[in-house]
Amino acid sequence: MKRIGILGDIGSGKSYVAKSFGYPVFNADKEVGKIYKEDKKVFIKLKKILPKYIYSYPINKDEITKAILANKSNLKKIIKVIHFKVRKKMNFFLRRNKNKKIIILDIPLLLENKINKKNDILIFIEADKKNILKKLKKRKNFNLKLFYKFKKIQLSLDYKKKKSNFIIKNDFKKVTISNYVNIILKEIIK
Repeated sequence: MKRIGILGDIGSGKSYVAKSFGYPVFNADKEVGKIYKEDKKVFIKLKKILPKYIYSYPINKDEITKAILANKSNLKKIIKVIHFKVRKKMNFFLRRNKNKKIIILDIPLLLENKINKKNDILIFIEADKKNILKKLKKRKNFNLKLFYKFKKIQLSLDYKKKKSNFIIKNDFKKVTISNYVNIILKEIIK
């Protein structure tokens, strides 16, 4: 099985590109959303460590946002609880798809959390910062302060780009992404 890791800035189109490959995708952000909605144990842990902020189940993302914005250390506390669960779900995904030719890892902190393996194929999604911000501002619940908090815990885009085997220049047009994906698949499947 070949593992493809998708890297790039917040809002650069990583999830869209990941789905465009047509292979099983592990989307860490979606998994986090499911954990907040469905995992009572996570709620209990978060409520215990952040009682001022976390009080409703399923966990309300506004509560998470308020906790993160209130105190720098709260993000680390949340990450510690959530990432353990996400990693378990990723390992289950990998076992379930072990016979697939290719799997896609859409994990925002792939390199930061050392989830990538030596032979992973890394693809960096490059997009114009103005387009990214314009796109992000259309998202429900977009918070610029939160955006910058998450940017601070990420490795630099230049570093991620250097580590990548391929670069996709995302102009947010389907045909462009489709062309890049076809070229990359031809290259890695040979």
